[in-house]
Amino acid sequence: MSPYPHATPTLTPLPQRILLVENSRTFTTMLREAIEQRLELPVSVATTLAEAGELLDREDGWFLVLTGLVLADGDRDQVVEYFVGRGLSTIVVSGVYDEDLRKRVLQQDIIDYVLKNTPGSLDYLVWLVQRLERNRRIAALVVDDSPSARGYAASLLGLYGYQAIQAGDGPSALQALEANPAIRLVVVDQEMPGMDGVELTRRLRTLRARDKVAVIGISGNSDPSLIPRFLKNGANDFLRKPFSREEFFCRISQNVDQLELIGTLQDLATRDFLTGLPNRRNFLEQATHRLEGHAPGDGRLAVAMLDIDHFKHINDSHGHEAGDQALRAVAAVLHAYTRPRDISARFGGEEFCLLLNGLDEDACAAHLEQLRAAIAALEVPLGEHTLRMTVSIGACHLQAGGNTLHELLGEADRQLYLAKAGGRNRVHIAATP
Repeated sequence: MSPYPHATPTLTPLPQRILLVENSRTFTTMLREAIEQRLELPVSVATTLAEAGELLDREDGWFLVLTGLVLADGDRDQVVEYFVGRGLSTIVVSGVYDEDLRKRVLQQDIIDYVLKNTPGSLDYLVWLVQRLERNRRIAALVVDDSPSARGYAASLLGLYGYQAIQAGDGPSALQALEANPAIRLVVVDQEMPGMDGVELTRRLRTLRARDKVAVIGISGNSDPSLIPRFLKNGANDFLRKPFSREEFFCRISQNVDQLELIGTLQDLATRDFLTGLPNRRNFLEQATHRLEGHAPGDGRLAVAMLDIDHFKHINDSHGHEAGDQALRAVAAVLHAYTRPRDISARFGGEEFCLLLNGLDEDACAAHLEQLRAAIAALEVPLGEHTLRMTVSIGACHLQAGGNTLHELLGEADRQLYLAKAGGRNRVHIAATP
């Protein structure tokens, strides 16, 4: 499940291939297996620059290079220049600590300089690859009235894979945030005319909560009250100028990691683990809120209950794994038929629930009939067999005098019983008085 369900979808597949250039076979084997097993990303290995060049020319879709500095056909500077010169995102992995070398290498456009023989280096590299892979789906906003400072921070974010967006003042930043739901990170400078960073952070929080967007304040001001002011007005973190590239990346990554963790915990609490649909509790909360805010001009609301026919027979005949596959298949179709203003959920067992918005009786009947037919057309492979199934659906509309959610669910459940009693694999909708 994606940690960012509201991110802008990517129209073309992102590059996935990783090139590992290293002459230590033991380390190469360990790192390759760790990346492929934990992250499911393809890794190719080369021991020389010549081999690396052949792989790069032969294959497409390269995402990242992890390279050592001791190769038979290239010295330390040549190795880094070779990959950076080809426009490849590059991580240097070294077996020797040399502070002068580290500083010199970090002056080039590489992502990181990692010592491979330190405790935890393998786990760190796997985390780093995962972080960079995920960053490509995240937009980050840099707000600073200085074009040079703004451009520098944006270039660093671009180096780390983020889609960097720039704004020169507070009002422009708020407009960008409203226009782009993929923004998950905002870097805000304090010293700006008109609206300073603290005030921008306060206004930003009226648009996006802490669990949706991380805000990092930055400033060269030594005022000791500035950090608590930023934090009390909604910032997640603070960076003092001038900052190093490594500190910038670590702070950014730590805050984005926290957002992902919060998103994962929220999903565990509000989504059904098997199907990925909202769970019963989530549906009840969302539907109650929708009913309370519903106005006559918003369009008609309908509630539908859906139940897989003879589900016990599927479990008894094919096993519970087959039942799980059936539930996932039905959920996938249900998700495809859930329009932007609708709500769908797994209600429990083999039962699902929908809240449909803006459909009159005829349109609702047609929509649910298409859903029923799409599920009846499913063919779920089970080894040598193919599983087919049908569903029964019961539905009712919100009446002019108003109904509680409990009343709507009760009526939809009664209509579902009538659909079952009428022969199953059908839609039954309550007549509007």
